[in-house]
Amino acid sequence: MPSPSNAAFQNIPDVSFIDEKQVDDVRREMVADFEAFMTEAGGVPFALPRSSERRMEINAAAAQIYQAMQYVDRAGKQSLLKYSYDEFLDNLGTLKGVTRAAPKAATTTLRFTLSAAHTAAVGIPTGTRASAGAIFFQTTEYAEIQPGELFVDAPAQCTITGTDGNGLDAGELSNLVDPIPRVKSVSNITETAGGAERESNNDFAERIHLAPSGYSVAGPGDAYIYHAKKYSTAVGDVVATSDQAGGTVDIVFLMADGATPGPEMISGLEERLRDGNIRPMTDLVTVSAPGEIPYTINLAYYINRSSSAQAVAIQTAVKNAVLEFQAWQRTIGRDINPSKLINMIMAAGAKRLEITAPTFQAVDPTKVSALSGEAVVTYGGLEDD
Repeated sequence: MPSPSNAAFQNIPDVSFIDEKQVDDVRREMVADFEAFMTEAGGVPFALPRSSERRMEINAAAAQIYQAMQYVDRAGKQSLLKYSYDEFLDNLGTLKGVTRAAPKAATTTLRFTLSAAHTAAVGIPTGTRASAGAIFFQTTEYAEIQPGELFVDAPAQCTITGTDGNGLDAGELSNLVDPIPRVKSVSNITETAGGAERESNNDFAERIHLAPSGYSVAGPGDAYIYHAKKYSTAVGDVVATSDQAGGTVDIVFLMADGATPGPEMISGLEERLRDGNIRPMTDLVTVSAPGEIPYTINLAYYINRSSSAQAVAIQTAVKNAVLEFQAWQRTIGRDINPSKLINMIMAAGAKRLEITAPTFQAVDPTKVSALSGEAVVTYGGLEDD
């Protein structure tokens, strides 16, 4: 059973529907019950020998009984949002009218350019494809290059769902798969973004948790967060703030992988949150990427000489710890905290660190930290314990 990892449920107490029993507890209880029954039946104290065939039978039965108890425990926990997963979680979601988000295709804007201006309009059919290697995007609506104009921009989305279509820089989609007379070239003018896999258990559980906030027109911050996450599983961290006197609601968000959202994601989410069925008439909703606070990583670490046999594995673990810290740090409003980095590297097996950056820095609740340059991580070698 997956361990509860969603931050929204960390403060909710753990429960056990079998009183935390382990298989050894079941075996001891069954042996004790058998000895008590035999003592009562025979009228004299009875102790079951450790090598007794009966004890082996009881141990085997206890293993099967404990397995059945595990099913009972799991069945109980699947009715609780903290523990539920997969199909069980889908069924919990229906109780609040929430369904798991399907995979979504990445989007971008394609620019189609003529070799020369013409006196007649040039149509760009819906479904016209452009590619970068094995990744294909196609236009989602009809567009025309007007007489006398040289280009037109058209929205496009990846032909496959998921994250594979994300992260293509402007200009990478330069191969026109479906040639159009007089069209010289095609190119994406924005980075591709917004592709998402099927909504994860953690994200779906959080959205179910927020669902009551979305039953009415948005107003509380949680309601806007709920609707933002409902818009796409590609939406990650979301913060909503409000200037009540000015009647404005400001939404800042990151992509699920911590990346800065592109213009299509920002405009799409803003349009969604401005829907009259979500936004109160008195709210002016604006959506943007959070401001970024730069920081650097520069450190040296050492390994105990007694751990020399594991030195290579520890070095790999330290590299992974630095990457995990960067991902952990990429949360809106989270202070830049070198203590967390030290803790993660020590847990990876380092003996000690000499760290010059980052230094602690408070981060505004609507901003996010951003690593400047590459992390400089130096292995200083082995040291005596």
